[in-house]
Amino acid sequence: MTIGFAISGTNITSATIVPDKTLARSSKPRVKSAKYGDGYEQRAKAGLNSIEESFTVAFVNREKAIIDDINKFFEDKAGVTSFDFTIPDTDNTTTTGEKTIRVVCPEWNTQYSNSNHYSLSASFVRIYQP
Repeated sequence: MTIGFAISGTNITSATIVPDKTLARSSKPRVKSAKYGDGYEQRAKAGLNSIEESFTVAFVNREKAIIDDINKFFEDKAGVTSFDFTIPDTDNTTTTGEKTIRVVCPEWNTQYSNSNHYSLSASFVRIYQP
């Protein structure tokens, strides 16, 4: 699959939406720590999937119909229902150099540039579920 995510059930019946090349990834480990006397501190991972990941994606200067469909897709998911998102991954053992993860989109913003072209930016949060 190409980097991005698939949508269906909108005006675009089925399509892979590819974000702009400004795709950004942010990672933050969750750590439990206990501080003891004399400055000693013990640290351990917090849970099985202890790295929180978020992604910032943008769709700049796209046709109005495409942005409307992306908006509808995010509204339908309502920040609750997860979806597959394919990202670049050079450590992946497949020949594509990509991997697919599950994400939710808790926030997105639309910029109305002109009557025919809009822009949209969104934040995705990686979730771990079977």
